[in-house]
Amino acid sequence: LDEAIGGYASTITVTLHNDGGTCTVQDNGRGIPVDKHPTQKKSALEVILTTLHAGGKFKEGAYNTSGGLHGVGASVVNALSAELEARVKRGGSEYRQQYKKGRPRNGVTQVGPARGTGTAITFRPDPTIFDHLSFEPDRILEQLEVKSFLHKGLKIIFRDKLNKVTHELHHEGGIPDYL
Repeated sequence: LDEAIGGYASTITVTLHNDGGTCTVQDNGRGIPVDKHPTQKKSALEVILTTLHAGGKFKEGAYNTSGGLHGVGASVVNALSAELEARVKRGGSEYRQQYKKGRPRNGVTQVGPARGTGTAITFRPDPTIFDHLSFEPDRILEQLEVKSFLHKGLKIIFRDKLNKVTHELHHEGGIPDYL
């Protein structure tokens, strides 16, 4: 949402996969930086996905407003996931990094050339932490609908592959459309 609020992304796609327990969240924003972090000895992508309060919203002038969890969202999702894969399109290339229980399985690798920009995060909740591992499509759809009203003009696509349903949520007028 921060990328959309900042005017860098126009579409967010949330996909629940056929297994019922894996989810991908993708945007067409700028893509999380993959180059070396200025003070840490690892990529900015890895820092953001493994360190609390490391998100871009804390960088001077990065975002005027934020719709997230103050820099903890990505790292917490990673820590609570059995597996997570980050794919980033940026600078004409696609990059990938995989994690297991919040720890990198490898470094950031360049997959190949790519058109466009954006980030896709695919994750599966950790069964040693959660008793209930399947997502609730109706609840997710309801929350995404709220986001689509609150952020006018943003297109949110929700794909539930298990139930073979796709919803496109787009309210150009925002809250007045809701009213």
